[in-house]
Amino acid sequence: MGFEINVVSNTPLTPLKDVDDVALIFLTNVGYIPKGYDPKTDAKTIKQSVPYRLFMECFLGRVERGWTAEQLATKLKTTKPTVYRHINKLKELDLLDEVEVKDGSTMRKGYRIRYGDLTKAWNFVESNVEIAMENYRKTVEHLQELARGDKHA
Repeated sequence: MGFEINVVSNTPLTPLKDVDDVALIFLTNVGYIPKGYDPKTDAKTIKQSVPYRLFMECFLGRVERGWTAEQLATKLKTTKPTVYRHINKLKELDLLDEVEVKDGSTMRKGYRIRYGDLTKAWNFVESNVEIAMENYRKTVEHLQELARGDKHA
């Protein structure tokens, strides 16, 4: 699975004091929650939606805990495919770790915020963006050389 993030011009949300307001704008800006998202479920607002609750209640609200897809589906009253769809978006952002989770008497694959700390997890996102931008730069330079007809490109 590749790395994918929306990068948009933005200002820090530090003046905002409501965690839900900050989270909703942030999660929309990075592309986890699509702009104009309609939950298409019993949820009346985005804050009640599965992707928002998955991130805020489960992953950010319990950063020390790993969750299996089954546990997440049960908590969020949704299906495993829906849980996996949203987990995969967070994995594309490189924010999640896969961890072993005790489920009854067995260990199963689970997920949590990388390192149990969103700030540390974000370091991975920044590194991925830097690498992607460096690769774009190399491609742009190569394209410019080819457009000039530089035979040594």
